[in-house]
Amino acid sequence: MESLQNLTNELRAKKEAALLGGGSTKINAQHDRGLLTARERIEMLADSGTFLELGMLNTSDVSGAEGKSYGDGLLAGIGKVNGRPAVIQAGDKTVFAGTEGNVHIRKSKSIHEFAVKNGLPIFSLHEGGGLRMPDGMGSDGISDKLFPREMLTLHRQVPTMTAILGDSFGGPTWTAVSSDFVTQLQGTCMAIAGPRMLELANGQKLSPEELGGVDIHHKFTGQIDDDGATEEECIEQLKTFFTYLPQHAGARPNYRKTHDDPYRLVEEVLTILPQQKNRVYDMKRIIESLVDEGLMFEYQRKFAKGIITVFAHLNGHVVGIVANQPNQFAGAPGPQECQKATEFICLCDSYHIPLIFLHDTPGFRISSEAERAKMPTKIMVWNQALALSTVPKISVVIRKSIGAAYGNMCGPGMGADLVVAWPTAEINFTGPEVGVNVVFGRELARAENPSEERKKLLELWSFDSSPYKAAAKHLIDDVIQPNETRKFLCQSLEFLLTSKREKSERLLAAWPTGI
Repeated sequence: MESLQNLTNELRAKKEAALLGGGSTKINAQHDRGLLTARERIEMLADSGTFLELGMLNTSDVSGAEGKSYGDGLLAGIGKVNGRPAVIQAGDKTVFAGTEGNVHIRKSKSIHEFAVKNGLPIFSLHEGGGLRMPDGMGSDGISDKLFPREMLTLHRQVPTMTAILGDSFGGPTWTAVSSDFVTQLQGTCMAIAGPRMLELANGQKLSPEELGGVDIHHKFTGQIDDDGATEEECIEQLKTFFTYLPQHAGARPNYRKTHDDPYRLVEEVLTILPQQKNRVYDMKRIIESLVDEGLMFEYQRKFAKGIITVFAHLNGHVVGIVANQPNQFAGAPGPQECQKATEFICLCDSYHIPLIFLHDTPGFRISSEAERAKMPTKIMVWNQALALSTVPKISVVIRKSIGAAYGNMCGPGMGADLVVAWPTAEINFTGPEVGVNVVFGRELARAENPSEERKKLLELWSFDSSPYKAAAKHLIDDVIQPNETRKFLCQSLEFLLTSKREKSERLLAAWPTGI
């Protein structure tokens, strides 16, 4: 018994040392930077007392580093988040700056495989400096440390969520851009390599935020979906996103009980939509009026603002909403909006989330900049995602839906189960003003009273753009009263989410993140 007690004491001492990672001095340095440690981040994410750590006694396999490298720069295990089991990993900046050594990489691979095998979502709380030297040096060092196949072939089998909570390069960046949802702490950098490496490679001198700060990703790359001023805010965003996702690809998102009447009339939409057709408004107000309790979670809220992508509930069912935003570029999608919509469609279809489309767009933004950004390709990739998606899809034309954008917003023939319009809808190949100028330009130039003639032509073309002709020929399914839109959507979902349609065929699950 004494021997067993001695062995137990030795184990306890090792685990107490492991709790300090790289040591108290480095923990204090992390706090001095205003940042939490990996353990503190896990405690903030996981439900109290639920985290079961795996690999706690791991150390670097470099001789002499054992006593100062517990965890080898990565903490990992299983815990509960909002009462649901999940795999959690966190980069430990106190051990070799969170860089990836041999044991670190082996642990990450193992925990990833464990998550997929058991249908557990993966949370990553990351900060770190990429592949560690000397572990990755030489042909033998790098040959077994290239991109892990388990990450490349995940195919959205389980939801993956990442928070970038400190400067991150290499591995943490690869994990983030491969995830279903990414948030980044303001003031941090996420990039391939750090500013010092950049300067050595090509002489470019940039601050971390200029290289890969949140503003860069919101304005240019779309590689993050949100950001937070504090680590707590970022971690809360992960938790909120998770409430809309299923446990794994074989399950549907949880139904949420609601006391919000599914047949509630939404009279307020009549005051949100301006009387003048050329006036802008905030589409988010329309969405809030339609969804349960007015609650929604916006995906990529600061990127590609001409289109809105949100998660919400309708009669307790999780839905994904794609909507044009008239107060940004008049609701006209550009290249970034195409990318955003495509990624969202892939995400929703992979996790059995029905899609709702709300139209108010004058057509696509056309410019030399858009052409240089491969606008035609991005339009067609969006269409391909629509064509391959098999979740229920419902389309509502609220105001304008012009040209090819009518199709990309899931108009007739684009895979929608139901397409309806408000009586305010204008549907056409082009807007009346443009159409009149193109077709009747010469006649107007010769007219005695061009202004009066233009007015008559605009009235004629406006009539032709109304939804009633399409409804009469059953090219759309109905024209509905605006105040009955919530009732229509909730009723439709009740009929569409049958046993045959409650899960998608997941044809988009293998499409890469970051289309």
